Amino acid sequence: MKRLLASTILAAGILSASGLISASAQAAECGDVTISNMNWQSAELLSNLDKIILTAGYGCNAEIVVGDTVPTITSMVEKGQPDIAPEGWVDLLPDIVKQGFDDGKIIALSESLPDGGEQGWWIPKYIADKNPDLKTFDDLLKHPDLFPDPENPSKGAIYNGAPGWGGTVVTSQFYKAFEFEKAGFNLIDTGSAAGLDGAIAKANERNEPIVAFYWAPTALLGKYEMVMLKTGHDIDEAEWKRCNTVLDCPDPKKNGWPKDRVETLVTKKFSDRAGPALDYLKNRSWSNDTLNKLLAWMTDNQATGEQAAVHFLKTQEDMWTKWVPADVAEKVKAAI
Repeated sequence: MKRLLASTILAAGILSASGLISASAQAAECGDVTISNMNWQSAELLSNLDKIILTAGYGCNAEIVVGDTVPTITSMVEKGQPDIAPEGWVDLLPDIVKQGFDDGKIIALSESLPDGGEQGWWIPKYIADKNPDLKTFDDLLKHPDLFPDPENPSKGAIYNGAPGWGGTVVTSQFYKAFEFEKAGFNLIDTGSAAGLDGAIAKANERNEPIVAFYWAPTALLGKYEMVMLKTGHDIDEAEWKRCNTVLDCPDPKKNGWPKDRVETLVTKKFSDRAGPALDYLKNRSWSNDTLNKLLAWMTDNQATGEQAAVHFLKTQEDMWTKWVPADVAEKVKAAI
């Protein structure tokens, strides 16, 4: 072992002196790295994936720290820590993010979710397949009969989210703006996340109709195939801020539903020292469909973020090996 170690050190010294040392060896200069683990499934999975690849593939000393969107990104701008926010929902605090960009404190390397964070009203795919003309809110207005309220079958039903959610407010305002009550729909208060999940799961398990507020990426949409209805209108950002997102606003207008930008954010200090590891973070992204299925596996198997990350690395090599050089990929495979 000592002879092997000595040989390794000598070889490294020769390569370094001749300028031939590999990119992965240079990447060890990234040193200690803190990665924010937000308090939801997809962020937990992604932070663990980054930790494994940065540690095993690039020689970083990566550590996961607990955080949430607002405190994490605010701390990155004001204090330069943590180094990485793998899943930064930047539209939740646009002013702070803009300040961080303008002051050169943080950098957006890639779109973690190129599809964006999707919020809206969803129907089961088996309903969409049977009703190909049902694509928008205006189409839905014509079909309360397709989605009967269990408590009052003469009315249609739209299932809302939990109190306090932004999407719950928007759903309530769109219900008014599109005049769904006049069209014969009731707005159902599910009371909680569990109540909403239960209603969607029950309908899908029984092959029954439902239209409900939900969002992606999520485990539920990985388990059940759902189709999101379009509002059928372009996005008016001023109107969105004025009234669509304000519960007490009395006169909401029809509007589009913006997608949330979800980006990998790093501090400028980290980007300056990360070396080739930065290229991985620039390349790493996946679709909502991919992530939905991973989250469903994670939920079904009661897996941790680390276990789900390893599962992804073992089962989807065709995807992640495109994010890194071949020598890095081999090191990651050996580590798992």
